[in-house]
Amino acid sequence: MKQKYLSKLFTIAFMFMLPLGLMAQTIKGKVTDKSGSALPYMNVLVKGTSIGTTTNDSGEFSLNVKSLPVTIMVSSIGYKSKQVKVTSASFLNISIEEGDESLGEIVITGSRTPARSNTKSPLPIDIVSAKDLVSTGQTTFDKALQYKIPSFSTVQTPVNDATSLLDPYEIRNMGPSRTLILINGKRKNLSALLYTQTSPGRGETGSDISGIPIDAIKDIQVLRDGASAQYGSDAIAGVINIILKDSPDAGSATLRTGITAEGDGEMFGVSVNNGSSIGDDNGFINYTVDFSKTLVSNRPGTVDAAGEAADFGANIADVQEFLSRNPDANNINGAPETAAAKFLINGEYKLSEESKMYFNGAFINKKVNSFANYRTPYWRTLGDNPYLADFFPGDHPTNAGGYDGYVPTFEGDLNDYNATIGFKSVINDWNVDASFTTGGNSQTYKVSDSHNRNVVYSPSTWVDANNNGTIDQGEVTEGSQLYRENSKRSFDPGGTGFYHNVGNLDISKILTDNLSVAFGTEFRYETFEIIEGELGSYDGGGADSFAGNSPENSGKFTRYNFGGYASLNWNPTENLTLDGTIRSENYSDFGNAFVWKASGAYTFNDKYTLRSSVSTGFRAPTLHQIYTQKAQYSFVPGQGIQVGGLVNNVSSQAGLLGIDKLDAETSTNFTLGLGGKVNRNLSFTVDYYSINVEDRVVLSTEIGATAAGNTALDQVLTNNNLSDLSFFTNAIDTKTSGIDVVVGYNRIEVGEGKLGFNLSGNYVIENARDGDVKNPQIVADAGQSVVNETQEALFFTSRPKTKWILGTTYDIGKFGFSLNNTYFGKTKFAQQGLQNLESLFVNAADIPAGAVQDGGSDLRTEFTPKVVTDLGINFNATEKLTLSLNVNNLFNVLPEWSFTNATATGQAILDGAAVTNSPSNLITFNQRYSQMTYDGYHFSQLGTMFNLSLNYQF
Repeated sequence: MKQKYLSKLFTIAFMFMLPLGLMAQTIKGKVTDKSGSALPYMNVLVKGTSIGTTTNDSGEFSLNVKSLPVTIMVSSIGYKSKQVKVTSASFLNISIEEGDESLGEIVITGSRTPARSNTKSPLPIDIVSAKDLVSTGQTTFDKALQYKIPSFSTVQTPVNDATSLLDPYEIRNMGPSRTLILINGKRKNLSALLYTQTSPGRGETGSDISGIPIDAIKDIQVLRDGASAQYGSDAIAGVINIILKDSPDAGSATLRTGITAEGDGEMFGVSVNNGSSIGDDNGFINYTVDFSKTLVSNRPGTVDAAGEAADFGANIADVQEFLSRNPDANNINGAPETAAAKFLINGEYKLSEESKMYFNGAFINKKVNSFANYRTPYWRTLGDNPYLADFFPGDHPTNAGGYDGYVPTFEGDLNDYNATIGFKSVINDWNVDASFTTGGNSQTYKVSDSHNRNVVYSPSTWVDANNNGTIDQGEVTEGSQLYRENSKRSFDPGGTGFYHNVGNLDISKILTDNLSVAFGTEFRYETFEIIEGELGSYDGGGADSFAGNSPENSGKFTRYNFGGYASLNWNPTENLTLDGTIRSENYSDFGNAFVWKASGAYTFNDKYTLRSSVSTGFRAPTLHQIYTQKAQYSFVPGQGIQVGGLVNNVSSQAGLLGIDKLDAETSTNFTLGLGGKVNRNLSFTVDYYSINVEDRVVLSTEIGATAAGNTALDQVLTNNNLSDLSFFTNAIDTKTSGIDVVVGYNRIEVGEGKLGFNLSGNYVIENARDGDVKNPQIVADAGQSVVNETQEALFFTSRPKTKWILGTTYDIGKFGFSLNNTYFGKTKFAQQGLQNLESLFVNAADIPAGAVQDGGSDLRTEFTPKVVTDLGINFNATEKLTLSLNVNNLFNVLPEWSFTNATATGQAILDGAAVTNSPSNLITFNQRYSQMTYDGYHFSQLGTMFNLSLNYQF
């Protein structure tokens, strides 16, 4: 249906395009550098309009305008922008110099007013070209940004259920929910995935940027500043604007393959990007097709027998016997098997000399096959259910049927689509942009090699249908639907979906040489769907490892919002730029929001720019956060996998607990920065930022039963067969501040080649809670809190304190070399299960004097700072053929952690006091996740990876 809808959309667009004629005047020319070499992909724009193009491989361009004279502006990354007044239709030869790019002329991110003059950006913006992304050797867009933008982080998680479909990402430690994603300046839909594991990103959701094919991207504009006034909700930390390729001529095909140094994780991919003109250069279509598959990588640890026996109450001899045959307990954790198919199209058609229609669309399908923790025979025992021997026959030397445990699989199927169609025109010197965007993301799941363990398999309900003398799997009485459904080994637990439709109207005008205005409106309609699972997937405790969505927790939930903005840009002097924007929005579910932003930049000595901004912002709680309610399988240190409940804020349970409905977050942002172009080789920017968020929406910690056992909280837990529950709430205010640094020293002539250095970094000055936690009364009365030490560590210290990227490039002849070193600073966790460790001591005499079980962490974990080195080598075999080798993590650097911040109790354990279970076992599930614990980390545990690609230019 989605492909059919997109097909109809583009067909309608072309029906409008075809009858229209050509433009009145044609401007043709060629852009070269000072040496006379042609410059392809330069931006050529008619000043004060939306009419523009890019130069082809020969540096040539063609523009149609209504009449002459006009002024055109030529710009691109790494070159000084140039304005040329055109008075006749003669061929233009334009030479431009290397140097600082005028961001104001081609960067639309963060500004609503039209391009007007050669001014420096008043906002901190990083521009990453497609070449830069490819040079990282990373196979997905989000991981490529991780190694190019210091303030951008993404977490690699070892738990491969729904989270394996999309790793959480963020800008400036603010979570994925507070970074807005745009495609060609238009809002991209959110993912359907809500992170609910107790790991970084918990309680958040964001757009699926990992599925965007790198070969479809022209460049990336990362605005590191709040932009709610310009774009609305979500843009608290910043904006990532993905600019798609728009060349009608250039194209390429790429073959790529890779493997880890351990010999697993084999990857193979093929992509094609190409373009063509529509009519007589009246428009273009650029398309990308990308297919890839990556096999599973496995990095389990050696499981500790004593820890297993303690967690499961098992006989140590049985545990040791199993682990002697399976030292890693047959666990499979690392990176899952993934297959993806990606299709993207971008185009425009000139309707007249001052009007054009534009469109883009994408469809992405991603399939993931991963595994839950292996259910060992002493974890899921025949004593609990003797029919496991029929379900999962194995090779155990003594168990009935050879039952030796089982490993449930998790299979995810993701579909993501987006499409935009729009119209731009200049009407009486007003720039008008009207567009419609639709998009959606659905994720459905399947669990195999599992069962519903909460059903009592009574022999009286089973029949020997084939008269072979035994009760075989699936032989149940015909009328017993419950037993028939729950005797399955494969389940469809349902899934989730998110869809939106967005209409935009943006109008702007240059009023005078130093004043321009813009205003516009946006209407957005959102739908969140919780897809019901089949009966056996949710009945009782549901399918073992991943419970399905029950009917009462499923459904479709919608809302709409309407917003408008007005913006003013003023240049009181040639060197001073001032911007101001206001915005008002109304949401159908929580009401109104009003925000504003003011920014300015002052250029002095024609080299340096001082810039600053102050703004307010907001983020509406997502429909995921408002309506999600389900049973959740989670790892609880020292207790293994437990089933808890996530209660939504509009449920009857929430009413009993006195949980308030969610409201919007609000923020105040401030930035102050200095940028400079010291000479043709050296440039720098330094930016300070401060982000204060009020009423931040968080997913609470797991709230358990009270000591008294007679409260509404206890009743909810009992009635729903849950060990604990969690919910979303506006629980905390936060404050975040830091410094971003970018330094480039490039185009240094060394011998016959050119050498370049780039240093960029992010340092977090403060990231902390501001004030007390806002607990619901029933939670406070129970002596508990919705935000504990574990949660606070996930919010504030689970991201690197600092991150730096030092890159070196050298191009000589047909070869290009790159060496990037990425420094990941320390991170700290306060894992659940490291509190009240006095209970672990074998001898009470070893407990330090004065130690009390106050609920605080006796130990924390700290990941050691590491430097990851990536090497890239390019060989241009011909003008069209390039061979590239990337060795990522050249020195096989792996995450390392240690215990720190020990109390007297924790230190006594570290000093060797006898304990019933080691703290290390508590946070690694008895060493299953020994490399990076259960929380994940910011670079991969897979070690060295080799990637080889072959690119052919059409």
